[in-house]
Amino acid sequence: MTVTWTSGYGINEAEPFVEWGPKGGQQGHSPAGTLTFDRSSMCGAPARTVGWRDPGFIHTSFLKELWPNTMYTYKLGHRFLNGTYMWNQMHQFKSSPYPGQNSVQRVVIFGDMGKDEADGSNEYNQFQPGALNTTNQLINDLENIDIVFHIGDICYANGYISQWDQFTSQIEPIASTIPYMLASGNHERDWPGTGSFYGNMDSGGECGVLVQNMFYVPTVNRDKFWYSTDYGMFRFCIADTEHDWRQGTEQYNFIEQCLASVDRQKQPWLIFLAHRVLGYSSDASYADEGSFAEPMGRESLQILWQKYKVDIAIFGHVHNYERTCPIYQNICTNNEKPFYKGALNGTIHVAAGGAGASLSEFTPIQTKWSIFRDYDHGFVKLTAFDHSNLLFEYKKSRDGKVYDSFRISRDYRDILACTVDSCPSMTLAS
Repeated sequence: MTVTWTSGYGINEAEPFVEWGPKGGQQGHSPAGTLTFDRSSMCGAPARTVGWRDPGFIHTSFLKELWPNTMYTYKLGHRFLNGTYMWNQMHQFKSSPYPGQNSVQRVVIFGDMGKDEADGSNEYNQFQPGALNTTNQLINDLENIDIVFHIGDICYANGYISQWDQFTSQIEPIASTIPYMLASGNHERDWPGTGSFYGNMDSGGECGVLVQNMFYVPTVNRDKFWYSTDYGMFRFCIADTEHDWRQGTEQYNFIEQCLASVDRQKQPWLIFLAHRVLGYSSDASYADEGSFAEPMGRESLQILWQKYKVDIAIFGHVHNYERTCPIYQNICTNNEKPFYKGALNGTIHVAAGGAGASLSEFTPIQTKWSIFRDYDHGFVKLTAFDHSNLLFEYKKSRDGKVYDSFRISRDYRDILACTVDSCPSMTLAS
């Protein structure tokens, strides 16, 4: 587990650390590394001009050799040069299950949440009206959530650095208790001439620096925001849509390795996450382009999703909710809707970018693969009961109630079974 926090104390003033241990047991200390950045790290205005504010110091400590599924307590500390200490309040978390461990595991996933003012006052970029509803729903149901994935467009600071502190304060009750994992979106990374796949100015000059420093994720290179992570019976492959993902690229090779290396007997639930819709979406912006997804999005990747039998691919970017049938090459591979028994024969695609930002319209075109659409704020929840049974739920942020759901029930042999393009081609020989 990593613990990250900000302070005004550099390493020449105080030593940052975490005091932690099993709940009710002996407590030990783990040191924290310290990072910061300056105005010259920003790529353009407003982050480099009127939006700049000194971020202070960002500390991250690694808590290692945890017992699986165990409650731990921790508190943040700073030891000053004169020997005195400053302490944060006590927090607690539950360590993750061992990869493949059979226990109930609950995952919440959403994109494009942002922040909002609790007192109703105005703010810059005030187009995230559902953010507080989503945040409050998660806080109120925290006992029934094990890990959160926020898949891009994190806080919409767009170059106004202080907005990151407002956002992290908003999610602190969540992120101080359960893992809060991220994917990178256009409003974190995109800036012309900086290596982003899209040359727009959506990051406001941040060019990925803020998200890479404020949140730790297990990437090899922080600017290349793709990574894999295991949680019990789940394998998550998180892509970075703001860098090239097409065949032949470094990221494409990572995605294939992530999908190919999972042991499906131990981790049967294989989930692909990314910000922009690389699969299928009926959002009006995509329909107008005729692609019903990010242009070039699924040209390379759907071969991998099918070959390695990805169960669900979840995206943000479009500010609405939509679920498809299990699909491959624009064709539904299973016509069930609320209950899938046995092999899916394709991947279910979900748009879950309605966590807070202003909603985006659907096209009036009704495609055969679109099963459920909702023009409202919400988030999705996956519950793995065991190696054979998974529940998917879409909940609205306004009331926390379930408005769409389905179940998957299958055995390991169903994962092994061949379907179109999922097994090597062969010919019987005499």
